[in-house]
Amino acid sequence: MELILWRHAEAEDGSPDAQRKLTPKGEKQAERVAGWLRERLPDGTRVLSSPARRARQTARALTREYEILEDCDVGADPSALLSACGWPAAGGVVVVVGHQPTLGQVAALALTGKAYDWNLKKGALYWLAARERGAARQPALRAAISPDLV
Repeated sequence: MELILWRHAEAEDGSPDAQRKLTPKGEKQAERVAGWLRERLPDGTRVLSSPARRARQTARALTREYEILEDCDVGADPSALLSACGWPAAGGVVVVVGHQPTLGQVAALALTGKAYDWNLKKGALYWLAARERGAARQPALRAAISPDLV
């Protein structure tokens, strides 16, 4: 399984929080990273998004065919998010568009077994893989990309 944790791009300040939209800079960030992903994702990739507007706008830069996942909303539990994605046993590739600090905690939990507060910049992603080595499944970091690098 491969799991891509993509933080929503830069959003406007304001409230209600769930309705904050991407700034023009955020729209460009989302488009750049989506373009980078499109070149690398296989057909059949599953895209999951927080219900927050800024996350849905970020996911929409990649595809119009994404699912809303409450388990990746603001303040989500890292263990619940990993379970909802099927990590590490599900096959295929899953892209999750969500928020900090949850996505950083999810990456840490998947790679180390502890939900440390790892930082993930706006619009950036962690690409994780679970690979089989003999009888053991090992997590691996495939990529860490921020919008200013693509």
